[in-house]
Amino acid sequence: MSIAADTAPPSWPCRRLFTIYYHDIDVLNHLNHAAYFPMMETLRCDYYLPMVGSNDPRAIDIILAEASCRYLAPVEYGQVLLGEVAPARPLGRTSFSLLYRFRDPEGLKVYARGRTVIVCFDYERNEKKEIPPDRRQRLAQDAIDPASEGWA
Repeated sequence: MSIAADTAPPSWPCRRLFTIYYHDIDVLNHLNHAAYFPMMETLRCDYYLPMVGSNDPRAIDIILAEASCRYLAPVEYGQVLLGEVAPARPLGRTSFSLLYRFRDPEGLKVYARGRTVIVCFDYERNEKKEIPPDRRQRLAQDAIDPASEGWA
């Protein structure tokens, strides 16, 4: 699914530019499908770390339960993608989903969409925990309808 050339999608709460390097290109001369997952991981840290008040990834109190990506159009060596992340509605008690979108910086074409299911986790007790109230508030404030991006 692509966005029509005259309807740039609205901006999401966290964004970053990614340059496509040679090591991410496959034998078909386009971005390998697996390259999107590290980009989603970077976006996830960019979005979540400010909520925990740290720049240290060891401060993260979440684990990844599921990850998926929909590949919509090929991306070539040297291209620049705008990666974006936003939480999806509804939020669970201990978990939430993050949606990812990779598009050209002008916003005219979407190349891929991703989704991860995140679980808040207490590493000392080795068990899931409720989403902390301050983070729940921020996630709810930033949340978008997943159907608007083609997720049911």
